[in-house]
Amino acid sequence: MSYFYPRRRGGPFGFFVSKGKAESTKPLDFYGLKLKTKGLIACVLVFLLLGVTQIPDGPFRRPHPALWRFVFCVSIVYELALIFILFQHPDDARTLLKHIDKDLGKPLAERDYGGNCLIYDPDVPEDPWHNFWDKLDIFVPTHFIGWWVKTLMLRDWWLCSVISIMFEVLEYTLEHQLPNFSECWWDHWILDALICNGLGIYFGMKTLQYLSMKPYHWRGLWNIPTYSGKLRRIAAQFGPHSWIDFDWKPTVTLSRWFSVLGIIFIFLVSELNTFYLKFVLWLEPPHVLNLLRLILIVLAGAVAIRETFQYLDDPNCKQFGRQSWVMLAIIITEFLVIAKFDWDTITKPLPTYVVYSWILGIIGLVGWTVWTFFLRPHPINPMFLCTNDNSSDGCIEVSRPINQIVAEENGILQKKSK
Repeated sequence: MSYFYPRRRGGPFGFFVSKGKAESTKPLDFYGLKLKTKGLIACVLVFLLLGVTQIPDGPFRRPHPALWRFVFCVSIVYELALIFILFQHPDDARTLLKHIDKDLGKPLAERDYGGNCLIYDPDVPEDPWHNFWDKLDIFVPTHFIGWWVKTLMLRDWWLCSVISIMFEVLEYTLEHQLPNFSECWWDHWILDALICNGLGIYFGMKTLQYLSMKPYHWRGLWNIPTYSGKLRRIAAQFGPHSWIDFDWKPTVTLSRWFSVLGIIFIFLVSELNTFYLKFVLWLEPPHVLNLLRLILIVLAGAVAIRETFQYLDDPNCKQFGRQSWVMLAIIITEFLVIAKFDWDTITKPLPTYVVYSWILGIIGLVGWTVWTFFLRPHPINPMFLCTNDNSSDGCIEVSRPINQIVAEENGILQKKSK
């Protein structure tokens, strides 16, 4: 399979030349919108092909580096499309989508999942469980699959659980803005958080455990003697080339803690953008554009999270990854589009009890941060802390707070300097 890894720049260049020559000899038998559409599509295709052949590889290699170069280029095209939409009138942007699908551009009928929250309704004897069955729609398996994928991206049970719970809290907070967020309590915490999200995270962690224990020893396809081995090698091409466990260590330092909080915040904003974008652009939830956006966000987000972890964990990594910058720009631009197209909706005042709840939560978070990083002594696991001269006299066994250890180390250095 090594034949497919070198970049083939001559093929795309020849394709450009042949298509350009063929297009230049065509008669101008149509004008206006068709020519503009063809020209725009050609610009996008040329950019994608040039990007796939010229852009450096990212951190992922399987199934092929060209796939991840293509994802990076598509994410740039998506960001440019968002910037274009940002400068349009909302009605013009919705009309523009009708060129993609004539059924678009119509106001949505948002579904309210709240209302009667009785799990068993005795007033309807022919179907007393109708409230429960009504909640079992297409979003149940998508919740499970979505959190299985997100767990593979974040590779951390604690981080996934926090984001899952926080999103349910955000649905409570914003249900007065989007009727789609209005759900029964058991739909929030039992069906979504515990069953769908919880099972998705559990099976995601089991998948991570399998991938971390799996041996990664690669042989060329033609060096494998049996057909079954060749088939397994082809299937393994669609798995990871190697594996790195993510240990985010949120409480190691204050800067690391703020970085993890930033990751949670950006992740939650991206989740909210999914619902608000379809609301302001009048996209039905099962529409293919929503699906394509989710696929792009998952693929580009996986690379961005991998780059972010390496930036935080690897002291030799001095630059933020390029896919991380593009993903951050996409999330911010999506929010700007939402704010411009429906400012009245996102600025609806929060209920008083919601405001007080968030104030208490923020005060608790700030208080815990101050206590953990400024007031509470930081114990260290037993280890040896040595001075620079590597002598035995300069090593002390530590299992006490770090400030006491630093003071003792300074005393040792002062004695040696004398």
